[in-house]
Amino acid sequence: AARLCAINIISQARAACGGDLERVVRIVKLGAFINCVDGFPSQPAIVNGASDLMVAVFGEAGKHSRSAVGTNALPLNVPVEIDALIEIS
Repeated sequence: AARLCAINIISQARAACGGDLERVVRIVKLGAFINCVDGFPSQPAIVNGASDLMVAVFGEAGKHSRSAVGTNALPLNVPVEIDALIEIS
């Protein structure tokens, strides 16, 4: 689910860049929310799917800071929600 969120983020970045992903200077930050039960300790491992894809697509520019927060509810009961801050030229 986190990887799919990252694919959607990349798609939105591409649209914001007029179709040219070369305009992405860097991925600054990902903020992730994981729909989970109390006591679930593996939020960071889930977000790795998104982080790894950013590095695979953008190389060094894909390395970013991030947060991974567990919550007991997300809109439409989605498993993962991720927002991104991306620097573009």
